[in-house]
Amino acid sequence: MTESNESPKARGGYARANALSESERSESARRAAMARWASDLPRATHEAPVHIGDASVMAAVLPDGRRLLSQGTFLRALGRSRTPKAGTGGLTTVDQLPFFLSAERLNPYISEELRSSATPIIFLSKSGRRTVGYEATLLPMVCEVYLQFRDACHGDVPRQYLRSVEACDLLMRGLARVGIIALIDEATGYQEVRDRHALQAILDRYLRKELAAWAKRFPDEFYQQIFRLRGWEWKNVESTKRPHAVAKYTNDLVYERLAPGILEELQVRNPKNERGRRKAKHHQWLTEDVGHPALAQHLYAVIGFMRVSRNWSQFMTMMDLAYPKKDTTLLLPFMTEVDA
Repeated sequence: MTESNESPKARGGYARANALSESERSESARRAAMARWASDLPRATHEAPVHIGDASVMAAVLPDGRRLLSQGTFLRALGRSRTPKAGTGGLTTVDQLPFFLSAERLNPYISEELRSSATPIIFLSKSGRRTVGYEATLLPMVCEVYLQFRDACHGDVPRQYLRSVEACDLLMRGLARVGIIALIDEATGYQEVRDRHALQAILDRYLRKELAAWAKRFPDEFYQQIFRLRGWEWKNVESTKRPHAVAKYTNDLVYERLAPGILEELQVRNPKNERGRRKAKHHQWLTEDVGHPALAQHLYAVIGFMRVSRNWSQFMTMMDLAYPKKDTTLLLPFMTEVDA
């Protein structure tokens, strides 16, 4: 019998492998492959549960600054208890949308922005566990789809959609496209390491480098509702003849809540002249692909709050809850009860 040149460790490995069944060897190889694959996945630098009403969603921040929500808690927040098989996000074979958006009746309300954001992201948790998640901004976007579908049903929502519609309605009371980013950053502690470059990236997405031609962006109803809630007589007056407070309300309700730093940057790019006037409207600096769609969606929500409010105090309470401004304290549940 010839003496083997292999080390005792290698001989022991071969012996253990020979002792395994075929299925056990296959599983061992699968785990080894998964370990090699996982080494290429980004690992979360920050993570924590985010509490939104009665829902709790696990949030994480990747090294490149992407904010994610874990797939399982994302689905439960939407009122969906089922988790897609294989942990891949359950993409359909037709339009590559997650199953919770694949219903044909929802298709008219799904924007191209939403389609491009609906791809699941595989990453490692801080503990090294392989996790499937979605971009955090997808949650309010999906809620908007269900709520637009609800509005189109005129109160007759099909039974199979009721649970998700109700969940989305509750979520949207405490969420905003930008508010959720601030909420996650606070919960995970990421705001402590976020620097000026992250803020600049947001500004670059929302704001143009050059001034665009004027086009009407604010519906008349936005101003009519301000007049109603303030108890002023509406005469469809020109913008130059409206009370000065209207401009302050516009900054407060819209630009300060649209995205972090937007109003400050607009005031730099669009300064007042010696007569106290600006050469353009703030919205002329917003980008077509991100800024204007975000403005339109924000105005749609603001006007919706205005319609159901009986007075200015009630309206502002809802605004501060759903669209908190940067560096302000989020309202607690008992603070949101308005005596109307």
